[in-house]
Amino acid sequence: MAEFLTKSRARNVFYGGSIFFVVVFIALTVNSHKYVVQTSTAGMPLSEEVVLGKRVWERHSCINCHTLHGEGAYFAPEVGNVMTRWGVQDDPEGAFEILQGWMDAQPSRIEGRRQMPQFNLTDDEVRGLAEFLRWADQTDTQGWPPNDAG
Repeated sequence: MAEFLTKSRARNVFYGGSIFFVVVFIALTVNSHKYVVQTSTAGMPLSEEVVLGKRVWERHSCINCHTLHGEGAYFAPEVGNVMTRWGVQDDPEGAFEILQGWMDAQPSRIEGRRQMPQFNLTDDEVRGLAEFLRWADQTDTQGWPPNDAG
């Protein structure tokens, strides 16, 4: 005759299994925490200009049209690696100048064409936005998103 699981055996299996999985969970949490603390994805420090640029990005809802590292709308180009594509990822002044020129060159109203609005940003705001985009460009995204478009 087969032996049945008694109440005490069932309780021991429950408590033993619970303790085992709690220990596994804690071990995985500690391991993950060590990895996150030791690994930095930032390629450059968060300066006041980077913070200003992030505020400009948010205030004008740039993510409603652009993607940043694959997050956002797909109406306009991905800007997570735009400074690399433009060749100014290591040149703050060049990044400012090319972004300012690109924004100034946007058409005002051409029928049937996607267009970027004229936000009339100050030089400091454009410089901050350029620094934010340089910061985003230098962030280690481990190859995500796969974007080689120019």
